[in-house]
Amino acid sequence: MAKEEQQAAEQTGTEAPQAASQPEAGVTPPQQAAPPQQQQQLQVDDSVLTASYANFCRVTGSPEELIIDFGLNPQPVGMPTNPIKVTQRIIVNFFTAKRLLHALGMSVQRHEAVFGVLETDINKRLRSHQQK
Repeated sequence: MAKEEQQAAEQTGTEAPQAASQPEAGVTPPQQAAPPQQQQQLQVDDSVLTASYANFCRVTGSPEELIIDFGLNPQPVGMPTNPIKVTQRIIVNFFTAKRLLHALGMSVQRHEAVFGVLETDINKRLRSHQQK
């Protein structure tokens, strides 16, 4: 390894490239296993967490962020006669929104695999329930 490569590696905190060795003719070099990826534990402090229930959400936003409002619709069938009270607002950037979309999609897929497809149209659910 050249002295310049080693000095550059020391300055950047990386490892210097290793010189490639040639295997002998007819000898297969052993496969080098990639080092196992260590999962880092993310620490979460939920000591000030408050939980609330929502059966309504509204998504609005701007080019920079999404605004997700959550509330409770006391009249889930038909058009509500009273305004829906929004109790929580979460504002996220689009990168976080995409990660949330993926996480929610995976969770719903797992749930449906175990319990069956979720029908989001309340009227179809009611008709299906009445036919039983």
